[in-house]
Amino acid sequence: MVTSDPSTQDAASMAKLAAEHGLSIGAIHSPCLLVTRKVWGTDPVGKIERSVEVASEAGVPVVIVHPPYRWQASYRNLLTDSRAGLSKDPQVTVAVENMFPFHLGRRRLTFHSNQDLDELDQMPHLVLDTSHAAVAGHDLIEVRRRFGERLRHVHLSDNAGKGWDSHLPPGDGTLDLDAFMDDLAASGYSGSVSLEVDLRRYLSDERKLLEVMVGMRERCEARLTAGAAEAGT
Repeated sequence: MVTSDPSTQDAASMAKLAAEHGLSIGAIHSPCLLVTRKVWGTDPVGKIERSVEVASEAGVPVVIVHPPYRWQASYRNLLTDSRAGLSKDPQVTVAVENMFPFHLGRRRLTFHSNQDLDELDQMPHLVLDTSHAAVAGHDLIEVRRRFGERLRHVHLSDNAGKGWDSHLPPGDGTLDLDAFMDDLAASGYSGSVSLEVDLRRYLSDERKLLEVMVGMRERCEARLTAGAAEAGT
């Protein structure tokens, strides 16, 4: 996730840290959140271009972007006119993440355009966020199958089932993530999976934080590995 933290913006720092810990970086998230609205300027297209540059330098294959906000006309037009891909580097794919509507009483509000599944059908590269799909009222497996071979990355988290984007650790919400991971593994999916969860309640307890982080990684890794082996993929 590219934020105001300089280390998240620097390709050399990313590559160095990954090497030190024996890891690879499967994707970076462009600074398209409201809280990162001033990171790398305010032009959403410029943010994507800079994200691709950093990903290319760091050897990261995927850049994740959100659909445009309704007031971002230039970005919306670019997304519509560039369905073959937003990246100038053939080694870096720009993938659009599924978002969700907000509910204010009985009113259903959407701040993003190009976020409905019918609109996402027009995009060549996609990111599936399980909590976002839950808020939108979608079945995870049906969305995964609809995205098909266009799926490039997965944001995996649970959801409280209360109509808001909770990003809970797997097992702490209402979603059947085991069934979703089984389906994902059986599909032959070869992209990366990020555990995108809200861990703020554990920040004051380092032991518990480590326990939760390791536990959910091991659980998901075991499930995906077993599912892939069973499917022969």
